[in-house]
Amino acid sequence: MAAAALLFPLLGAAPSDARNSENGLQSAFASAAAEYHVPQSVLLGVSYLQSRWDAHAGAPSVTGGYGPMHLTDARTALADVPPHHGDGSEDARGDSARAPLLPEAKLPETAEIPARLRTLPRAAELTGLRPEQLRTDPAANVAGGAALLAAAQKELGAPLSSDPADWYGAVARFSGADDTATATAYANDVYDVLRTGQKRATDAGQLVALAAQPRLSLDTGQLRRAGLRTLDATQTECPPTVSCEWVPAPYEQFGEGDYGNHDLGNRPASPDIDYIVIHDTEGAWEGVLTMVQDPTYVSWQYTLRSTDGHIAQHVKAKDIAWHAGNWYVNAKSIGLEHEGFLARPDAWYTEAMYRSSARLVTYLAKKYGIPLDRQHILGHDNVPGPTTSTVSGMHTDPGPYWDWRHYFELLGRPFEPTAGPNGGLVTIRPDYAANRPRYTGCVSAGRPCADHGSSAVRLYSGPGESYPLIKDVGLGSTPTTGVNDLSSRVSTGQQYAVAGRDGDWTAIWYLGQKAWFKNPKTNPTAVDATGLVVTPKDGVKSVPVYGRAYPEASAYPTDVPAQAVSPLPYTVPAGQRYAVGDKLTGEYYYAVTFDGASHRDVVGKDLYYEIQFGHRVGFVRAVDVRVVGSGS
Repeated sequence: MAAAALLFPLLGAAPSDARNSENGLQSAFASAAAEYHVPQSVLLGVSYLQSRWDAHAGAPSVTGGYGPMHLTDARTALADVPPHHGDGSEDARGDSARAPLLPEAKLPETAEIPARLRTLPRAAELTGLRPEQLRTDPAANVAGGAALLAAAQKELGAPLSSDPADWYGAVARFSGADDTATATAYANDVYDVLRTGQKRATDAGQLVALAAQPRLSLDTGQLRRAGLRTLDATQTECPPTVSCEWVPAPYEQFGEGDYGNHDLGNRPASPDIDYIVIHDTEGAWEGVLTMVQDPTYVSWQYTLRSTDGHIAQHVKAKDIAWHAGNWYVNAKSIGLEHEGFLARPDAWYTEAMYRSSARLVTYLAKKYGIPLDRQHILGHDNVPGPTTSTVSGMHTDPGPYWDWRHYFELLGRPFEPTAGPNGGLVTIRPDYAANRPRYTGCVSAGRPCADHGSSAVRLYSGPGESYPLIKDVGLGSTPTTGVNDLSSRVSTGQQYAVAGRDGDWTAIWYLGQKAWFKNPKTNPTAVDATGLVVTPKDGVKSVPVYGRAYPEASAYPTDVPAQAVSPLPYTVPAGQRYAVGDKLTGEYYYAVTFDGASHRDVVGKDLYYEIQFGHRVGFVRAVDVRVVGSGS
């Protein structure tokens, strides 16, 4: 199979209408449970962890999984896409003290599709249903999932019991994981859903409910008969509630004095760790793991698998991975790559991966004192270009289809109103499923993307969609509705200072301009908030914005070249306000050679504030601004 087989972008399937009746999907679960002698609660719990009971109109997930049960058929979704960090002009390391790093991915020539990506053909064999039915008909898909669970139960030598507690092993096997830790973490998540219960309306308008069973016990001993391998997690830095393995990124020399694919450090002692950066891989698990093990490529700390939430760690938290395109952010962040594709709106992420990621981030945030908000839990698309010349080449993942609202609910930090209408700030919070801004360029330039829910809200230069889109002067081009064009876009969880209101429209300060978004009271896309904001000091017309918080020249020792404190092509004009994330001391980690003895962490006296400036964050010098309450 060609190298493209390692990368699974998704080709849409023909949609089907699942609305047979108001409770049609609930009935489908009941019928399948009865036919295959699987407890209905188990079937519902597994489906919730895979898809939250959504059908996605027959479109496949990021790994070729279909329908409420996420039955996988990756052979229907093979194509070639550019590797994430090898695409475009972004230098993943982002340090102007070294030559730009623009790697080329080197994938193996052949690869076998693993069993976890071939469950739909197996379900077709067990049920006698056509693969097309299993892909597009939610009821058939549920039946296929029930057949797979029943088959797993029989293979374990267990009876088709009516007690959900007796199905732990089969649920673990359904994950497709080939190791005990991942299968256990997956099964524990399913049984957590069974204990707490769930109820929601699906993307097809179906009402589905699972009653809570808080006293449900487990027979975890069933896994001993499953024949799964044992992972070596001794070197990993993960919470016990996830499955994690050590797949190291190499720290090696190559060529004439060059090295890769990360730098040794002593974090959080020096520098500290302030950010977690969320990426998507733009490729499938096997290919991505091959690339991160290449010393001539780039690196990140963790990769998360979509089918079951399994995690591979590549770089220790103490060391600095090359992932964000901004050396200041790299030096102070941990990077998480999630198996997925930015420009494929129907290529949905599984609940298993969202939950596993949230547990990992919660653990890391607690360990390193990282606030759980959108100015510390960044998307790669929120990381600023370090210099003016790099602004246009910065990456835009995980993009508008990552569900930030649901993700922060899983983090235990839901975006709630914290003030009345005079609080001075708004937190962007559209209804993901109902919020459907139109994008282009997912398949080809100018071509409309599939209609889909989104975390992003579009900005205009006036209170109406007839006004032009907000322009980003750093990009130097006319703004578009392109899926990768961040000129006029805010994202769920981001906070901005209110600049005005006009009926159903709210204005915010954004990139030095007054930007408007639709925010009707009947279906608001933002909630009111309060907090600290920066504004230029009195008597100053404007202050510069920076892409990195570097120290003053006098702070550098003689053996470390001073780095330029160069502003971006943006300013904060007098009278405008921007939400504050952190107060920071200027800092630069010097690491340009393989020998760690030459590495230095330079800390200055100049202070900065991190602000939510546009779609990306930025930095302003403390001496240029004053900090006030947003409601004052």
